[in-house]
Amino acid sequence: MKFTHLKRAIKTFMAFSFILLSACGNNAFQDKFGGLALYTVRDDMGKNTEVTLDSVANAGYKYVEAAGYNNGKFYNMTPEAFKNLLAEKGLTPISTHQGSATLDNIDQEIADVKAAGFTYFVIPVPPMGHFKYNAETKTMGMDPDLDFMVNFLTTVGKKCKEAGLQLLYHNHDFEYKKNENGIVPIEYFLENTDPEYVNFQMDIFWVTKAGADPVKYFEKYPGRFKLWHVKDMSKDGKFAPVGEGTIDFGKILAKKELSGMEYYLVEQDQTFYHTPLEAIKISHNGLKEFGFE
Repeated sequence: MKFTHLKRAIKTFMAFSFILLSACGNNAFQDKFGGLALYTVRDDMGKNTEVTLDSVANAGYKYVEAAGYNNGKFYNMTPEAFKNLLAEKGLTPISTHQGSATLDNIDQEIADVKAAGFTYFVIPVPPMGHFKYNAETKTMGMDPDLDFMVNFLTTVGKKCKEAGLQLLYHNHDFEYKKNENGIVPIEYFLENTDPEYVNFQMDIFWVTKAGADPVKYFEKYPGRFKLWHVKDMSKDGKFAPVGEGTIDFGKILAKKELSGMEYYLVEQDQTFYHTPLEAIKISHNGLKEFGFE
């Protein structure tokens, strides 16, 4: 009889422990939300990719955007190896910035992006020769041949769709300012591309830096902004962790359905008062304050 009671007690204890552990696990899973643009931790990724991804996962992020493709590899790993490593860390590949994409190499880059498990193929700047950088003023720009970009994006977008990917164009500030011909490039792109093939990743910091209003663009071009880069701006106009700056993300987030946003990613190009790994933790906490989930 005593042995029977002991067995029952052990079973009860094990069942209760399982429920407790499951609850903890579920809460831990629920605490994981949002994405991180790995460009933020690019130096750490270069030093130790695996340890850095552990830190990203431990900070609470659920999915990532890559910015480390070169010669057919992501962070010096084959597409398949990188996909497997992300899976081991509990991270989902969502998007990747393919700054080296040209019409000559696009088929191979699309194949690699597909093999790595990404959904979005992102063009982060105009292709070589069309992107401009002024070292003296430290400002970016592009040549006024906007039709080249429209044709380039449309061609790449059609190829991406055939492969089961989605093409997005990522902005900086210059696309939201009038060029030398009095045209706002991003508006020209939006109005002259087909949303079946081409959509956009809005970098909220750079739109704000340009003096534009993200919400007004959502209202004028609904459904076109599938991904967001979420990063804050300090009072002196520098990059800042989410919640430590001046951008009203609550106002912007209220229009996420109108914008077409499907995923968002924290990004901070430079950190000034924190290490990148510290900054991504602060930003993840900041996301909660604004209601991101």
